[in-house]
Amino acid sequence: MIDIHTHILPMIDDGPATIQESIEMCRIAVNDGIKKIIATPHVQSKVDNEGAIFEKIDILNQALKQEGLDLVIFPGAELHLNDQLLHADVLKESRMLTLNGNKKYILLEFSFQWVPPETEQVIFALKAMGFTPILPHLERNFRVQNNPGILIRFVELGAILQVTAQSIVGNFGRASKKCALWMLRNSLVHVIASDAHSPVGRPPVLSHALKVVSAMLGEDSARKMVLDHPKMILEGIPFVS
Repeated sequence: MIDIHTHILPMIDDGPATIQESIEMCRIAVNDGIKKIIATPHVQSKVDNEGAIFEKIDILNQALKQEGLDLVIFPGAELHLNDQLLHADVLKESRMLTLNGNKKYILLEFSFQWVPPETEQVIFALKAMGFTPILPHLERNFRVQNNPGILIRFVELGAILQVTAQSIVGNFGRASKKCALWMLRNSLVHVIASDAHSPVGRPPVLSHALKVVSAMLGEDSARKMVLDHPKMILEGIPFVS
């Protein structure tokens, strides 16, 4: 499996505090069947410490080799929605603002409390510039939970929706699980990711959600969400659902 949304680098954001915690998270991922991970630390629209982040990725990949863990970490970011993102040079000049630096896919987050009124315009503008936004964990958004039908328009405009694995199995509460299952039943989930932050509490585990989705929609549909679609994203291949 491929996990496109993780906070697995140490001492960058609200993820692990030490390299040892990062390695433990990677060990959990390998035991779960995950082979590739995109590290997506929280950033605004500019990465002042981009070199330091790439250095941490290199250090972690070297540590994984030394530990004998069959896992590779790739660069990326979880970008906060703001006006500067609509300047193509901001996205094209960075090696990590698009996932795996492929200048194609952007992991674009906004608050859990609301959905910005300009979301449709931002999706349209990014698509026009050649970027595809991936909207993560909207099943945890209070506005979406009350009116999940608003997601239909986002998908029609070309956005990719990513649901968090722990939402599907109920670890984020009833409302998130109910919304995630509604999205799955209505074909509004393209990718399942862990949004991992720690070895305990929020680990990089996809298999439990995979079992739930396989039972709901079949193994082929579930596989697309943890392997086929994430592979397209990682490699910068135009998305086909």
